[in-house]
Amino acid sequence: MGFAGCRRILVLGSGGAGKSTFARALAERLDLPLIHLDRHYWSAGWKPMPEDQWQQRVRSLASHEAWVMDGNFSATLPARIARCDAIIFLDLPRWACLWGVAARWLRHRGRSRPDLAEGCPEKLELEFLRWVWAFPGRSRPHVLAALETAPASVCVARLVRRSQVRAVLTALDAELRSTPDVAPTATG
Repeated sequence: MGFAGCRRILVLGSGGAGKSTFARALAERLDLPLIHLDRHYWSAGWKPMPEDQWQQRVRSLASHEAWVMDGNFSATLPARIARCDAIIFLDLPRWACLWGVAARWLRHRGRSRPDLAEGCPEKLELEFLRWVWAFPGRSRPHVLAALETAPASVCVARLVRRSQVRAVLTALDAELRSTPDVAPTATG
């Protein structure tokens, strides 16, 4: 599963799965623009963008020539899948995601993470923990169904362990070292 030639990569997964961290690593290695959907959806004070504006924003972001984009937002998945050439689903167990949420909270407690808008300080709320806990039964089936709609030309990878996530980055590093001219130049 080589991603070195991909220009638009979608990263999906539960909260705490490591989507933003993984997306950042991919974007750096491939020299592609990075789009954190949470950064566009939330404004200061954790205020969400109105739905009609949000749909338009996502279509606009997905229309760019190249990107690595992380975020779930299931209502926008069809538009993003239609534009991507690779999808990586971090399908980690709920305990690993809850651990990721706790570690993220400890690391960024009280301040905005790099993948969020300013004025959205990291917090640990019961509602979000419930959402992460329920992801495998509630949201995961929708993600898997959406992946089935991806065109055959789209490379789809489902990673179920953090070791697989690390292995993808290691393999990408090796691929880029062996063919240095493969890495795309970011535009868009």
